[in-house]
Amino acid sequence: MGGAGIVSLINTVTGDVTTAAWALFILAWASGWAIRGSPIPIFKVKRTGQDFIEDAVLAAFWIAIGSTVFSFISYIAGQV
Repeated sequence: MGGAGIVSLINTVTGDVTTAAWALFILAWASGWAIRGSPIPIFKVKRTGQDFIEDAVLAAFWIAIGSTVFSFISYIAGQV
């Protein structure tokens, strides 16, 4: 009975963290494009927007990898 509780906890926490991470990714990505596409003629501001976009894409990659690892851990924990 204790194993089912742990699996449920892992699934719940993983789902919550993944949802929050994807929401933050979308916020950073949209902010980056808004800043980069703004009509402000200052290169540093536009570069900041580009940095947000690049960081958001890298974060999306790691979110996908982390989600896969935690899904695998959850699967293994459910089999034990």
